[in-house]
Amino acid sequence: MSKATPTLEIRAHLEREYEDVYTPEVLDALHALAGFNEQRRRLMRERIERRARRAREGERIAFLDASATIAGTDIGVRAARDGRFDGSEIPHDLQRQWIQGTGPGAKPNTPVARSIRNVAYALLSGADGWMFDGEDALGQITTMSLDNQRNLRLAIAGDEVFLGAAEQVAAGMNAWGQSFFGRAIIDDWRAQLGITTKIFRARGLHLDDRHVREAGGTGFSASIVDAAMYVTGNYRRLAEQGSSIVLYLPKIQTAEEAALWGAMLDALEGHLGIAAGAIKAYVLVEQLEASFQLMEIRAALGQHFVGFNTGRWDYINSVADAMAWDDSFINPNIDAILMTYGYMRNYEDRVRRAVNTPDQNGNFALWQGGMEPNIPVGSEAGVEASMNKAVAGGEREQQAGASGKWVAHWKMVHIVRPVWERAGEANQLGRKFPALTYTEADAAGLTELEEAPRTVRGARDLLSVALQYGNAFGQGMQAAALKPADSFGDDDVLYLMEDMATGEIRLSILWEWLHKGAALTEDDAETGLAAGTRFTREIFERLLAEEYGKLQAANNRDVHDDSKRTTLPVAREIADVYVRDELKAPWYIDLLNINLNNHDLAEAKRRIASYVQAFHRDGTRITENLDFA
Repeated sequence: MSKATPTLEIRAHLEREYEDVYTPEVLDALHALAGFNEQRRRLMRERIERRARRAREGERIAFLDASATIAGTDIGVRAARDGRFDGSEIPHDLQRQWIQGTGPGAKPNTPVARSIRNVAYALLSGADGWMFDGEDALGQITTMSLDNQRNLRLAIAGDEVFLGAAEQVAAGMNAWGQSFFGRAIIDDWRAQLGITTKIFRARGLHLDDRHVREAGGTGFSASIVDAAMYVTGNYRRLAEQGSSIVLYLPKIQTAEEAALWGAMLDALEGHLGIAAGAIKAYVLVEQLEASFQLMEIRAALGQHFVGFNTGRWDYINSVADAMAWDDSFINPNIDAILMTYGYMRNYEDRVRRAVNTPDQNGNFALWQGGMEPNIPVGSEAGVEASMNKAVAGGEREQQAGASGKWVAHWKMVHIVRPVWERAGEANQLGRKFPALTYTEADAAGLTELEEAPRTVRGARDLLSVALQYGNAFGQGMQAAALKPADSFGDDDVLYLMEDMATGEIRLSILWEWLHKGAALTEDDAETGLAAGTRFTREIFERLLAEEYGKLQAANNRDVHDDSKRTTLPVAREIADVYVRDELKAPWYIDLLNINLNNHDLAEAKRRIASYVQAFHRDGTRITENLDFA
């Protein structure tokens, strides 16, 4: 941590408008952690430098030197792999996490009494835990990050505005239960509110906060803001309720980054005077590099660490990004890259072996499975087929050793949770799997491709959903129910809950196809393109124009009319520049973030060009809020 603590600035009048969020105690915590921002910025620069070096030298990610020490710690790499470190016991309210729901605790441009209904749906869902998202699923327009924190504080405190919303929401949920299952799903709504473990996902180290910065204009870590606000604002109430303080930590790439998180959580505990190791953390394994350092990440977080989560979209994106320099590495259609596909299968296997390696005190860790994005809304046949698929996915993960999984909508809790109820065990801690090894074959498996289709239909789906996602992001809906435009009006094809990760991976794959000349594997009657045709700029531009035209012509249900001249054109410009640029941008979200609250296409083009120029020049990512003042 830097010796010089920077002075912080809060944007506009927000310190007064959100005095219940920016409390004196929260402001003290932010200043206590502010010195970590410099180290965070250094690690993010080093990420970009590693990425550039690997591209320049054709270097694949490798395992750490077993004789080295994990940067930021005094723990040896070999010791970490052997479990010679102090980990965490699993607290009582994380022992059974069969189903964790995910989603934000706020809605865009909505009064508190309605916005807080998001929290009510979550805590009445019947989920064992709910990850309230401050990152990929939470819109960031205007003051949504602060609304999210406010709503969580009110709900955890049992405020009357929350209880009033919860009573109304419970009635609606029971009405749905009667229509779908023929029974109510909530017996006592007040009692139900105390069942679900509250978990918060902070934003990743790569993101700057939109409302706090260092004096002079330097961006300030969104991770620090989120963790300090959530923990400081709620730790006393959680303790009174006998609940753990639990975070999800996203986008970690290395054990050194995990060590920084560990140091920040240690410092926050010390500042607040709470027990060392009281703040528990899951790590989302969303980055290829992290799969090379799983035990090292566990060791670096020490007594904070409770488990890994195996996501899908972000992880696929990270593999595509890490292999952008390799012209032989080309992903297939997105719907072919399931958890049983090549590199995904190997990644999942390493995670389950890592959590079932005991630390020196015999503690194992949890494995929370991936996301179920389905929503049971559509035709009878469509819902039945999709729900069968969702249950089968849950059964596969349970049999593979996961202690639970994620769902993206509260309705899915009641459809997927019975998979674990039938199994009966609270968790699968300590299930026997082969010990992790660190061979060249292990490394190669983490980028293993398998034959699968690359089609014009696949490209259309990638483009359509990416454009819709960028549009939804600009509207403040960072979690949105989407499907390709050609399926609009077809109730047999269900909408899927998508978040930021879905946009990232779709544009990543399109970038691969264009710049590596992906060969189509099937004839396409609509375009006349034959199998073997290389995906070119001309094909991309044609498909972009056609898919964009479909969205402009769509009805208000699928594409809000008020977005067609505001955020949708900006989303198109971002997708076009991202995919066509020779130097692949590291994050789609960067281009979206610099255009939050901006509906002027000419200004968007200026900002996008500025970002691209800065990144081409020296790897600089523009991440600060350009409208801070």
